Amino acid sequence: MAAAVSNCCFSVLTSTVKLRCCVSTQRRFATVQPPFCSLTPNRKGSSSSSSSAKSSREKEPGSGKEFRGRSSSKNEWATLYADGYKGRGDVGQPQTTAYKPFGMQRKDKKEFVFDGKEQQVEPGNLQDTAFLNAVVKVYCTHTAPDYSLPWQKQRQFTSTGSAFMIGDGKLLTNAHCVEHETQVKVKRRGDDTKYVARVLARGVDCDIALLSVESKEFWEGAEPLQLGRLPHLQDAVTVVGYPLGGDTISVTKGVVSRIEVTSYAHGSSDLLGIQIDAAINPGNSGGPAFNDQGECIGVAFQVYRSEEAENIGYVIPTTVVSHFLNDYERNGKYTGFPCLGVLLQKLENPALRACLKVKSSEGVLVRRVEPTADAHNVLKQGDVIVSFDDVHVGSEGTVPFRSNERIAFRYLISQKFAGDVAELGIIRAGDFMKVKVVLNPRVHLVPYHIDGGQPSYLIIAGLVFTPLSEPLIEEECEDSIGLKLLAKARYSLARFKGEQIVLLSQVLANEVNIGYEDMSNQQVLKLNGMRIRNIHHLAHLVDSCKDKYLVFEFEDNYIAVLEREAAVAASPCILKDYGIPSERSSDLLEPYVDSLGDNQSLDQDYGDSPVSNFEIGFDGLLWT
Repeated sequence: MAAAVSNCCFSVLTSTVKLRCCVSTQRRFATVQPPFCSLTPNRKGSSSSSSSAKSSREKEPGSGKEFRGRSSSKNEWATLYADGYKGRGDVGQPQTTAYKPFGMQRKDKKEFVFDGKEQQVEPGNLQDTAFLNAVVKVYCTHTAPDYSLPWQKQRQFTSTGSAFMIGDGKLLTNAHCVEHETQVKVKRRGDDTKYVARVLARGVDCDIALLSVESKEFWEGAEPLQLGRLPHLQDAVTVVGYPLGGDTISVTKGVVSRIEVTSYAHGSSDLLGIQIDAAINPGNSGGPAFNDQGECIGVAFQVYRSEEAENIGYVIPTTVVSHFLNDYERNGKYTGFPCLGVLLQKLENPALRACLKVKSSEGVLVRRVEPTADAHNVLKQGDVIVSFDDVHVGSEGTVPFRSNERIAFRYLISQKFAGDVAELGIIRAGDFMKVKVVLNPRVHLVPYHIDGGQPSYLIIAGLVFTPLSEPLIEEECEDSIGLKLLAKARYSLARFKGEQIVLLSQVLANEVNIGYEDMSNQQVLKLNGMRIRNIHHLAHLVDSCKDKYLVFEFEDNYIAVLEREAAVAASPCILKDYGIPSERSSDLLEPYVDSLGDNQSLDQDYGDSPVSNFEIGFDGLLWT
């Protein structure tokens, strides 16, 4: 499937729910992750003239680079990031999402709140206000990992985006604008000097990043922005930033079309979002959106493109921005938005409610609980959740929101912080009771982003092992991974923290591994009969092995056997022949710690529950 976009074409695949868009002046780089797009660099780093990109991502006309996305149905659609990537080409590929952040006001307790009284301006005079000077242009140099060759990096490229001042020497922008950054510079409106910025915190799930600029000269005469209230439907909105089409600041206007829980492309998460019809283009990512009173109402971050829809852009609301900033202030780092970790089913059918002994038309049915969530110790399959912190949950999985509005139940969870406790009212076998659950960020079996930016790897006699991740799937193309492995990546749940799907990525040909040269992208299940938990566990098993042979068991009952001493002896020669600095990544040099109990069974196969609403194709089930 392909959805035509103004400046780029995005192919929507049933895969990662992320989209990215950027403006590049030298090289065309960007990655797209549906259903919404945000600004992210291309995984491969190939030049704009390359037509053999190793991915299933969408292509921009005139460029050989592809974008990748995920769709929930047969409809052709894609969401775009709005940032500008620069590299060696002449024009960069736009990403599918555009984000524009706004400043915030602080309380004495370092809590961020909305302020709708300050910086008031008359409607129509926004272009004359001084606080437009708080919007700056971001120049980022990216050096992304090479997931197919995990011991090295891809060729660097550059991008441009937007950001805004929030005071205390800090700026807000989108996380996808500074992903895999090696250098970040910012430039104020009307200035010709670029200042070096540093990334303090990056919220992947909410697509927000916090920057700092130490130069006092940069902040002379600056008037930081403050966060305003959450807007209402039909409120006028103005998006400000530095999109494609020029070097000076750009202003576009529209209205608020919808406010609801939205899928965030960059982090594959579901948080509150504001839908607008104002134009959001590559380079707008990270810039603020204002209402007619000059209040900052959010950050532009992604766009939806389809043959059946027009003028659908998205803004990160001030509620999400404030949560990110408060999280950073509380913990000294960003810990993420929590989740309940349950798969819920709507209870609209009267017979279903009667069977579950639910007397009123309320509540949602628990169908599955993630093993890594605290709710796994509290909730059971068949429970009906009827309230969350004394707020009643409707049979469609919605809760009251402002006046005459309802919103998805997940909104209440997103207001919590990691480690907070929520009180649930549940009906179990007809009896009402209240239970308490600790909320924590979700643990993904196949991560959407790699912590630290560099993937783990282990090379044994030329056999290259690495954990399965969404960036690796993007880079390798889905058709080279295999449908069975893709099904696990999309629908399986982690049974314990730290679990990974470990792949034999490729085999570096050598005499010691004759006959295995064509093996690639196959899951390794066991080593010498021991079930593999993660790649660190595999490294530990290899190091502690005293047997004559190393017997690897793969998916589909395939095995590979190496003589252990011959494999050890051949490793230095293989590393030298292929120019590889080390046989394993630095994180695998640390001692392995077994976090599982002796009674933990690893023989059961992976689960088959979907990862998010978009893979289900049916809105009767939802993860919360």
